[in-house]
Amino acid sequence: MKVVYKPQGVCSRNIEIEVENDIIKEVTFIGGCDGNSKGISNLVKGMNKNDVIEKLSGITCGGRPTSCPAQLAKALKEKF
Repeated sequence: MKVVYKPQGVCSRNIEIEVENDIIKEVTFIGGCDGNSKGISNLVKGMNKNDVIEKLSGITCGGRPTSCPAQLAKALKEKF
């Protein structure tokens, strides 16, 4: 299943996520920090969504109460 998630409080405008049988197949951040977004996407590919949620929830960015990785975790919780 593939979804597009609109994150809140971060630079990225959208997160495109594909999950099959609880395994992350693809993640693409639209907007935001290019290198960090590509790094997170490559790191989580092939991981179980629940492991990603556990590792990325609660991460902040600068003075913000959230981050792109935390928003990915939130998207996985809400959509899958």
